[in-house]
Amino acid sequence: MLGIAGITDFLDGYVARHFNQVTEIGKVIDPVADRILVGGSLVVALISHSIPLAIGLIIIFREVLMSVTTVILALLKAKRIDVIWFGKAGTFVLMVAIPLMILTSYSAVAHTAAVVIFFYKTGLVLAVIGILMSYVATIMYVPIALKAYKSRQQ
Repeated sequence: MLGIAGITDFLDGYVARHFNQVTEIGKVIDPVADRILVGGSLVVALISHSIPLAIGLIIIFREVLMSVTTVILALLKAKRIDVIWFGKAGTFVLMVAIPLMILTSYSAVAHTAAVVIFFYKTGLVLAVIGILMSYVATIMYVPIALKAYKSRQQ
């Protein structure tokens, strides 16, 4: 279900941009939904021990950092920041990686050790890629956030 949610999230954004149906409320709700989806899947993955604690904490730290920064900028009446493609792509990769690792926790899916190893290692590699992409995106947001802060409404 998490993988399907990630794919439909991507398709929804693509369709909205392609048909010029992007709305201001959609620009706000979509990143919030992404945070909830990634956060919820992380909770499941950590409880089921499907993902290494260090990986989970690294992802959670970034999500909290971005959420807190967004709230602070809003409180300071900074201009709203649009989501950048690279960050969205990193989130998408995590939305695929985490469910792959969760699948390895359920014996109904894991018929053989080879299948478990394949899903887990693929998920782990994708998680590392998604984390790297997310942190690069975080760095890319710094000058954008500073510009938004400087152009805040007085």
